[in-house]
Amino acid sequence: MLLISLSLPFLSPTSEPIGLCVDDISDTTISLKWRTPEHLGSSELDGYGVEYCKEGSDEWVPAFEGLTERTSVIIRDLPTGEKMQFRVRAYNMAGPSAPTSLAQAVTIREIMQKPKIWIPRNLRQTLIKKVEETINLVIPFQGKPRPVITWSKDGEPLNPKQVSVRNSDTDTILFIRKSERKDSGKYEVKLQIENVEDTASISIQIVDLPGSPEKLKIMDVWGFNVALEWKPPKDNGNCEITGYMVQKADKKTMEWYTVYELYRRTNCVVADLIMGNEYIFRIYAVNMVGLSLEPCFSADSAYIQKTGFEYKPPTYKEHDFSEAPKFTHPLVSRSVIAGYNATLSCSVRGIPKPKVTWYKNKMDISNEAKYRMFSKQGVLTLEIRKPCSFDGGVYMCKAVNASGEDAVECKLEIRRKYP
Repeated sequence: MLLISLSLPFLSPTSEPIGLCVDDISDTTISLKWRTPEHLGSSELDGYGVEYCKEGSDEWVPAFEGLTERTSVIIRDLPTGEKMQFRVRAYNMAGPSAPTSLAQAVTIREIMQKPKIWIPRNLRQTLIKKVEETINLVIPFQGKPRPVITWSKDGEPLNPKQVSVRNSDTDTILFIRKSERKDSGKYEVKLQIENVEDTASISIQIVDLPGSPEKLKIMDVWGFNVALEWKPPKDNGNCEITGYMVQKADKKTMEWYTVYELYRRTNCVVADLIMGNEYIFRIYAVNMVGLSLEPCFSADSAYIQKTGFEYKPPTYKEHDFSEAPKFTHPLVSRSVIAGYNATLSCSVRGIPKPKVTWYKNKMDISNEAKYRMFSKQGVLTLEIRKPCSFDGGVYMCKAVNASGEDAVECKLEIRRKYP
């Protein structure tokens, strides 16, 4: 007789489904949904079984015959107004998994309007308030029947001695009469109708004046200058330190003068101090609320020594603005009719103002009565009175100054009046 032994692998059920919740509900139906188990065991998943029972009973009734492969289901023909509990199991070859149930029983009735929170636009960013200011947050919502409203701060219930909440059918109000630094945090409001809920969060930051800067020291004294250094305050007032106000006082008068009104670093140089005077200094911290209540004073004073030092103003090399003459617009050759006045024009620049000389056929005509020369803002004009054929030729304009010279020329043709 032949014996054959077969070894079967050990079979284990899946873990329970996760995230069972109510998707929708009416007077006689409920829609449930869930997610697949994290561990499927040693064999493939065959499907899910859904059961329900009345609250207070342990008689679980299958919602449908067999199994469903989907992760959502609609259960129909439920008794209106009854509180029901639901659970889901996952099945494989090894059998059913542990059940997953709703957190609480559900009343079978239609939710006329799902809960929804409407956060005002100004509360979608961090709400910043000063200490002792009143906080009055009005958060509108929708939901029928009236939802259960729950407030919390940083995951903990609100302190009724510090925060009060008032609810109506359309909004919920969070009220703090005199805010304190400890009221800063993340506030969360939750609406719930049966197993359907909506949540929203609001961040509140309560700010105050900063503390005083610390350890103001005089690091160095030279000439008319004093170098100061200090440390930021330990208490920034629950917001960013935007700068420091630096002040000085002569020990004779003790009158304080502001050197820097909003200085961002923690070290500075106080300049233009008076020789022979002794100075003390103080620093205020500044944030968005204002100045610190108390300044930080320098432990020591700074004496500006009298010396035989004679102040010599700095010498600067005088800039040379001189420029050689240069014609920016040349002379243009022309053809004119005899007997009518003619003009030749060009323009020149140069520093200092150049001396201008006119030539005809390389002969200086500056003293000729027949010609008139004009110069206005660098525009040079030569007027030839009633020219004749003898006045034709090559005309040149030459500009000269200490930096150089330049020249331009053109041809002038004289035509007879009557050809």
